[in-house]
Amino acid sequence: MLKLVVFYEKPFCAANAKQKQILRASGCTLIERNLLEHGLDAESLRSFMGDMAVCDWFNPVAPAIKNGEIFPDDLAEGEAMELLMSNPILIRRPLMVIGSEKLCGFDADKVSEVLERYVEPMPKINCMEKGCLEKRAE
Repeated sequence: MLKLVVFYEKPFCAANAKQKQILRASGCTLIERNLLEHGLDAESLRSFMGDMAVCDWFNPVAPAIKNGEIFPDDLAEGEAMELLMSNPILIRRPLMVIGSEKLCGFDADKVSEVLERYVEPMPKINCMEKGCLEKRAE
């Protein structure tokens, strides 16, 4: 069975590296994406936040938050989304897509619960087909 996770991370983040290690150890295959160059529009980014409070959309250790330049508790949804889109380092990480669900942040219990619902069978690939390795690398 294939456990496929699209994992939006900040490259070289120690916490994200540990989270990826946990996922791989549990049998997940990761598709890694650079969160700082995510290419998501505001609506797509918002879909990861679900019913989370606006203040929880933010990475609490982002420099602008730690230094008191930004106060997530004081932001309306529109203001918050503008800040996140203009400065992706503020986004709580990782963002993950598992099956049809999107998650913001790494809550091990929630991730485990979602993975149990969305384990999919490994796709059948005919590796005798010309170009098979090139197709898998995409």
